[in-house]
Amino acid sequence: MAERIQKLMAQTGLGSRRHNEALIQEGRVKVNGRIAHLGQKADPATDRIEVDGKLLDLAKDNAIYIALHKPKGVLTSLEDELEEGRTTVRDLIDVPGHLYPVGRLDRQSEGLILMINDGDLAHKITHPRYGHRKIYEVTLEGNIPPEAIAQWVQGVMLDDKRTAPVRIENIRRQGGTTRLNIVMREGRKRQIRRVAAQLGYPVQRLVRQQIGPLKLGDLEAGKWRHLTPDEVKRLKQSVNTPRPKPPSSLRRRRK
Repeated sequence: MAERIQKLMAQTGLGSRRHNEALIQEGRVKVNGRIAHLGQKADPATDRIEVDGKLLDLAKDNAIYIALHKPKGVLTSLEDELEEGRTTVRDLIDVPGHLYPVGRLDRQSEGLILMINDGDLAHKITHPRYGHRKIYEVTLEGNIPPEAIAQWVQGVMLDDKRTAPVRIENIRRQGGTTRLNIVMREGRKRQIRRVAAQLGYPVQRLVRQQIGPLKLGDLEAGKWRHLTPDEVKRLKQSVNTPRPKPPSSLRRRRK
């Protein structure tokens, strides 16, 4: 996730943000070989950041892997960039050092977020080519009919591009609402909410239950825990091999 360069520098112990801003203004900082400018952002997972010719290293001696249950109203961000006093996922975890949020959720959504200090792993988990499975428990307004479910499963047009097929399970219609589980590998911005609204059944509540092999389980909202060694092993194994592309004939039918 991209952040202001001076913040990344401060996290490595180079000094205060103000001091680091001065280094940037003096032309002593480069991003991917080019002189950086004040206000520029960089992603430690993909960008090379140098200070006085020395590569900035955000690697930690001890890897940190944390599962967080993001509550409704909390930003999936490391800081409130609007400076309005809004709570972020980083505010909920009292562990020092730099952590990447993996698995973005909009402010009104809830559920599993990973917080880790392994930038390469964070990149692979979120990269579309790996196609990690994500499971969401969603409550919709109204009793959505089978034909609308079928549309959702097959894909609908969003931003002039059809969404990838999904699996919808455990459909429960009761009291003017529908609760269901959505299993998907795609992750466009606010995709579930936008598809649901387009079909005429807006989302009342959205909780992510799983990312890849990792499950939310009984972790309470606002609480976090360190992953077990076995969970870390399975998470790393899940990114070792990118998900194969569908056959060209299938890709043509999706268009």
